[in-house]
Amino acid sequence: MEYLPQIAFLLIIAVATFFLYKRITQIRKNIFLGKSVERNDNSSERWKTMLLIAFGQQKMFKRVVPALLHSLIYVGFLVINLEVLEFVIDGFAGTHRIFAPYLGGFYTVLINVFEFLTVGVIFSCIAFLIRRNVMKVKRFSGEEMRKWPTLDANLILVIEIILMFAILTMNATDMLIQGQDEHYAETGKFFFSGLIMPLFEGMSVSSLIALERFAWWFHIIGILGFAIYVTYSKHLHIALAFPNTWYSNLNAKGKIENMPVVTNEVKMMLGMPTEGANEPPTEVERFGAKDVNDLNWVNIMNAYSCTECGRCTSQCPANITGKKLSPRKIMMATRDRAEEVGASIAKGGKGLEDGKSLFGDYITKEEVNACTSCNACVEACPINIDPLSIILEMRRYASMEESSAPASWNGMFQNIETSFSPWKFAPTDRYKWADELKEND
Repeated sequence: MEYLPQIAFLLIIAVATFFLYKRITQIRKNIFLGKSVERNDNSSERWKTMLLIAFGQQKMFKRVVPALLHSLIYVGFLVINLEVLEFVIDGFAGTHRIFAPYLGGFYTVLINVFEFLTVGVIFSCIAFLIRRNVMKVKRFSGEEMRKWPTLDANLILVIEIILMFAILTMNATDMLIQGQDEHYAETGKFFFSGLIMPLFEGMSVSSLIALERFAWWFHIIGILGFAIYVTYSKHLHIALAFPNTWYSNLNAKGKIENMPVVTNEVKMMLGMPTEGANEPPTEVERFGAKDVNDLNWVNIMNAYSCTECGRCTSQCPANITGKKLSPRKIMMATRDRAEEVGASIAKGGKGLEDGKSLFGDYITKEEVNACTSCNACVEACPINIDPLSIILEMRRYASMEESSAPASWNGMFQNIETSFSPWKFAPTDRYKWADELKEND
C-alpha cells in the first residue's frame, strides 16, 4: 500500500504518454499527406522569425488588449508549468514539495510568483469568456464557428480556470496542514491561496489532507488530459506555433511562386534549358490543388496551427464587403479534410478515393474566386499562417484542370497569351499613347 500512489502515478503517466504518442503520430501522418517542400534555407532569418513571432508574440500586439490578456496566459503557461516538474518528481518518488527544504525562503517567493500568474490566467480566461459570450466580438462569429468551434473555445477557457483554482486550493489546504502532519514541510505564506484559506478552516486534518491530495491529483491528471485534448483542439497552436513560424514563407508578401511544371513547359517552348532535362519524362502532376495531397505539407501544418482567432477574416476585404470567402474557414476546412482522409487511411478505408475532395466539397469555387490576393490574411495572422497559398492552388486547379475560371478571367488570360498584356490590343500598339501625347503637345 505504501507504493500504491507511485504505481498509480506511473500508470497514469504511461497511459497519457501512449495516447499522446498515438495522436501526435497520426497528426504527423496527416500533415505529410501533402507534397514535399524545402523550407530549411536562411536558418538565421527563420530563428529570428520564430523567436519574435512565436516566442515573442510580436504580431499579437497589433491589438493591445487581447495581446496583454493572451500574454498573461502565455507567460503563466510557461512559468507555472515549471512547478509541474516538482509534481512529477513527487509523484515518482512519493515525496511532498521536494524542493521546499533545499530552496528555503526562495521557494516561498517562487510559489508566490506562480500564484500571481495563476490569478493572471484566471483573470484573462474570464475576460476572454466575456469577450466571446457577452460582448460577442464579431470576429469570433461566422458560419464556420458554429457548434464545436465555439464550444471548444469556451471549454478550453473553463478547463484552464478550473485547473488554476485546483492549484490555489492545493496550496491553501497545504498551509493549513503544515505543523499538524510531519509529511507537510513548512513553506512560508502564499499570498493568493492565503486569501481563500478561511474557506477550509475548521476542517479536520484528515479532511484537509484528502482535499489537498484531491487537488494535487486533479491538477496533474487535468494537465495530462489537457495535453491530449489540445491535440484535437484549435489550441494545438500552443505547440505548432513554433515550427509553423520556422517554416513560414520568408519571400516578399507580393511574390507568387510559379508552378515548376508550367515553367519547364514554357522554357521548352522557348528553347531554354529546363530543370531535370536529362531525366526520363514522368507523368505530369496535377495543376493546382484539388485535394489535400496536392497541397504541400506546410499548407497542412498551417491548417493544424490555426487558432481560429478570426484576425485573418476580419481583415479580408472580400469578407468585409459581404463575399462568402473566410480565410479562417479555408484553414479549418483544410484541417478537417486532412483529419478525415488520415482517419480513413488509418482504418484501411478509401482515404483520398472516398468520392470527396477539398475543392468542391469543403471549399467552394465562389470562395476562392472572391479572393483578391492582397495578403491581408497572411499579414494579420499572429503565427504567419498562409491561407492565400491554398486559395491560389485551388484557383489554379479550377482554371487549368477544369477550365472553369470566370469568363472575364478567361478573356484576360487569352489577352495575356496572345497580346502579352491583359488588354486586347497588339504589343506594337502599346506605346501609341506616347505618340498621341506628342502630337497633342
